[in-house]
Amino acid sequence: MISLIEGLPDDVVGIVATGKVTKTDCDRVFIPAVQQTLSRHDKVRLYYELSSRFPGAAWDDLQVGIEAWPQWERIAVVTDVGWVRHTVNALRFLIPGDIRVFATIRAQEGRDWIAAESGSHMPARAHPVGGDLAPLKHQPDLIEILQ
Repeated sequence: MISLIEGLPDDVVGIVATGKVTKTDCDRVFIPAVQQTLSRHDKVRLYYELSSRFPGAAWDDLQVGIEAWPQWERIAVVTDVGWVRHTVNALRFLIPGDIRVFATIRAQEGRDWIAAESGSHMPARAHPVGGDLAPLKHQPDLIEILQ
């Protein structure tokens, strides 16, 4: 199931994925929210909380959606699910814009980063096992890939 998060800035689409997420969830909730935001802004920021270990078909749909739209300015992924964190970090060089992964305990830091003004560079503290990573535009360094 996908739910929208209220109270974020107008250019941020915030979603929470819990339990099994379906393509229908993406079509009914995620895609319309992104389209509505794109009607008001040239670029969109995505705040994505994922608590499900096996999110289902929607992970593929969201991954394709993220890669296909060049309008992403920033993406914050909040999860404690290791394989999701590693997949995002491994594929982040394919996604235009800045992307960071935050542990669930640091969700507020993720919300602060996604809402921060463009050009502000809130520091991300690197942690040995899949914590927050510094922003990366298009070329990951080896240390980030191995985390």
